[in-house]
This record gives sequence, structure tokens and C-alpha cells, in this order.
Amino acid sequence: MSVDRIPMSKSGYEKKMAELDQMKNVDMPRIAEQIAEARAFGDLSENAEYDAAREAQGMLQAKIDHLQEMLARALIVDKSTLPTDRIVFGSKVKVLDLDLNDEEDFILVGPGEEDYDQNKILSTSPIGQALLGKKIGDVVEVPIPKGSLKLRVIALSFED
Repeated sequence: MSVDRIPMSKSGYEKKMAELDQMKNVDMPRIAEQIAEARAFGDLSENAEYDAAREAQGMLQAKIDHLQEMLARALIVDKSTLPTDRIVFGSKVKVLDLDLNDEEDFILVGPGEEDYDQNKILSTSPIGQALLGKKIGDVVEVPIPKGSLKLRVIALSFED
């Protein structure tokens, strides 16, 4: 098990905690009820409802375990203490794709806040990792399946 910390904003952490609460206190009891109902049908060796409910319970438990592990490694980031001269968690970055001559904005966020339609990407994603610590004017290469993506940092700001 990795002991790497996972940067999260307070709102992202709270969103993941609410998701965990939902799984543990709503979804899991509902599945337990389904298992009890399926048991009432009799012979468990040929009971498809029972098998499906047990499988759903196992999958939900795996999700709960993963989320608990993620939250245990969470590092709540106070954006006001971060440097403003380089790319860090919470930065809004404008980059220029040097191959396509196309500009794109990214906001580096933690788990629970990613929204790819809004260009909010995880700071732990390949692009996020490549950009962290860079300054305006720096060029980064991000490995992609068909070679690499070359990006120049052209602007840097911070979300509230």
C-alpha cells in the first residue's frame, strides 16, 4: 500500500466523505435487505437473486474500502499558503500545444472535484504531474500513446 498523500480541497474531501456515507449507510443496508429477501426464496445454490446481491455487496465493499483508503491518505490543502509563481494544486493554467498551436486551460484539482468538461483535471493525472512546479514559459512533455504532448505554460492564475 502506498503512503503517498493525496491533495484535496476541503470541499473535495467533504464530497468524498458524503459519497462514503451514502455507500455505508444507504447502499449497503439496501443490498443487505436484497440478500435477506433472496435467502427467503430457498435453495441458495440455484438462487440467481442471491448470487447477484452478494456480488453487488462485494463490489460495493471494494468501493468503500478504496474510498476509505483514499480519505485516510488525504491532505487538505489550504490554497492561501501555496506559492503563486509556479504551478501548484489549485492552479488555473493556460498552455499552448506546440504541435497543434492550440491553447487550452486546465485547473489542477483533487479527487472529488475533477470535471473534465470544465477542464478540471486531477493534479495526479499525467498532465497534472507534468505541469506541477513549472512556471510561465516552461515547456513540458507529457507521454501519450502516440508519442508525447508538448505544452508551453503561457499563463497562470488561481481559482478562489
